[in-house]
Amino acid sequence: MHYHRKPRWIIPEREVTPEACFLNRRTILAGMAGIGLSAALPRLASAATGFSPEPQMNPSFADAGRAVTEESINSTYNNFYEFGMSKSISRQAEALETDPWTVKIDGMVDTPMEIGMEDLLKRMPLEERIVRHRCVEAWSMVVPWIGFPLSELIGMAGPSSDAKYVRMETFKDPEIAPGQRQTWYPWPYVEGLTVEEAMNPLAFMVVGAYGKDLPKSMGAPMRLHLPWKFGFKSVKSVVRISFTDEQPSSFWEALQSSEYGFWANVNPKVPHPRWSQAEERVLGTGDQVPTQLFNGYAEEVASLYAGMDQDARTLWY
Repeated sequence: MHYHRKPRWIIPEREVTPEACFLNRRTILAGMAGIGLSAALPRLASAATGFSPEPQMNPSFADAGRAVTEESINSTYNNFYEFGMSKSISRQAEALETDPWTVKIDGMVDTPMEIGMEDLLKRMPLEERIVRHRCVEAWSMVVPWIGFPLSELIGMAGPSSDAKYVRMETFKDPEIAPGQRQTWYPWPYVEGLTVEEAMNPLAFMVVGAYGKDLPKSMGAPMRLHLPWKFGFKSVKSVVRISFTDEQPSSFWEALQSSEYGFWANVNPKVPHPRWSQAEERVLGTGDQVPTQLFNGYAEEVASLYAGMDQDARTLWY
């Protein structure tokens, strides 16, 4: 008999999930051998995802240790300042035209290009992952994403050895995005990470969720997700990916550097200047649970920050 060893980031389910949900989830997992792993997961109420070929569940990310947040919550509770400052921007986001969509890959690369999403996805190995998401506002959720490792895109682009950072930029269209008419914001939204962070297996380019194409309110047609960092690092609706030897100045860092910075790793010991990060509110249950270092993914990413003062604000903000 073979046993699957769970990654160490997983929180014991019984500590954060109601008993009835816990037992039901165990029943589902027990049936996986007969019906296939992907088909047994909570997000599959219908059959095909619409992606070709069908994305397969990455077994290392088949369980985040908490129940998956309901799609109805995730799709309507979003920070997407391009469409407004409230969380309820899902209707406004529908104005974004995502087909066709072109992504520019440039900077210090062997193969600069402009590529349509359809062609890009043909070149990327799609998979599903269930991972945790932690917002700097101290709320959290669990999402079943569909996408591909950012490292695959980097391999396609072929950055030079002098490239130290990856800079990502979202769309800019004030005609359909009312938030971009607010001139005090440094539009377009920009985020960045080191090449080493980008190459980490956890760095994920998301193109779908809950077994379907990514909703516009979540950042369609493609967004970044970095589960060990605060959510504002996960830039939405990406139109440009650049490789550079200069550290990018991100959107929130440019707006308020005393509160938001380049690194933005989840650390419960370092409070935001205006609130604690020691706990988080789980959307869908309302439970207050302790926040874990690196959002529970320390084993996978802590080595990226070896030699840095992990209690210093310069690392976390």
